[in-house]
Amino acid sequence: MKVCVVGLGYIGLPTASLLAAKGFNVYGVDINIDHVESINRGQITIVEPDLDVLVRAAVQSGKLTASIEPQAADVFIIAVPTPFKDGHAPDLSYLERAVMVIAPQLTTGNLILLESTIPIGTTEKVGGLIQSIRADLKLPQFKPWLSSRTNSVEQEGNIYLAHCPERVLPGQILKELIDNDRVVGGLDRASGLKAKWFYEKFINGKVFITDARTAELCKLSENAYRDVNIAFANELSMVCEEFTINVWELIELTNRHPRVNILQPGPGVGGHCIAVDPWFIVHSSPDARLIRTAREVNDAKPERVLSKIRQKASRFIRPIIGCLGLAFKADVGDMRESPALRIVSQLVEENVGNVLVVEPHADELPIALAGENVKLVDLETAVIKADIIVLLVDHREFQEIDREVLKEKVVIDTRGLWR
Repeated sequence: MKVCVVGLGYIGLPTASLLAAKGFNVYGVDINIDHVESINRGQITIVEPDLDVLVRAAVQSGKLTASIEPQAADVFIIAVPTPFKDGHAPDLSYLERAVMVIAPQLTTGNLILLESTIPIGTTEKVGGLIQSIRADLKLPQFKPWLSSRTNSVEQEGNIYLAHCPERVLPGQILKELIDNDRVVGGLDRASGLKAKWFYEKFINGKVFITDARTAELCKLSENAYRDVNIAFANELSMVCEEFTINVWELIELTNRHPRVNILQPGPGVGGHCIAVDPWFIVHSSPDARLIRTAREVNDAKPERVLSKIRQKASRFIRPIIGCLGLAFKADVGDMRESPALRIVSQLVEENVGNVLVVEPHADELPIALAGENVKLVDLETAVIKADIIVLLVDHREFQEIDREVLKEKVVIDTRGLWR
């Protein structure tokens, strides 16, 4: 069986290499020619534990090759980015481009799987787009799961189309791709069953079938749930600040209640999922008022941190500000939608002081931090030289800092690591 994976990023490349390791013939497609050439040399340009070993083995075995153009296959997996535009409207241009690129390669019996996170109704739109390009094919029509919960698996089209959102954690992607349960939403029941059959060939988790709309909202709901709960914690942190209460002690004590589990506050919410996906629900439905408010609370938190840094910096003529962490979460190098990066970028742009950045998972500063008033340094240098130390990411390396040294500094701990 041949599988074509379109989009070789944080999800597509691990998926492609895992399929190759399971014996599938995998053809990876990406628009970045440098990325493609690196993969064909058995190298990777993203950071994920053990992924380099898996990709190298897959390429050397001949089971994985990459190109900027797709080829005919039995299964097509689309794993391209789905960010949002200004105003938080979903940007589906990458997905639409991927569909148009694979459309000429499609043939009767193909299975198309959308693993990108998408707004409700997008699988149906993809079916319509393919139909408009390939009138010779017959795409199934969407059927809600409640109306198709029967033993009948009669196939209405000659192409299978389903949405199967990824639900993995950066830093544990390879393990979770295999072990996590999956939800597949078919455009029709036959597509759902076909997708289930495929995933069960290479994962250990259970595969649950539903309709496409339910699967789309399932993924969005998972991340909106986290976002709403983090917003509650962040809002509590602001209330605590007003009344000089230690928010981490408050949460620890509150969570002693057997039915309470408050998450941890921070400088905001980042990453390619939680900071983005809830907007897809908000954009689709005016009833998503709580989800909208949670997004607004979390998006406003970086400015709250910046305000505190500016206030502390005003005590100095020209402060040296040590910023610990740029990633969106602990112990990874992923900076997508990172509130830490946003905070440091703003400090540099406003020229609040000389900024020393510590990011153990980066060899150089991102382009967003270009400037004479910012440097990437090691932890020891930052701690010794800084007047103000701002903990933005709770990387495990930062737990080892001598607390006695911190007593001589102005400390802003947004993660409660040194509480």
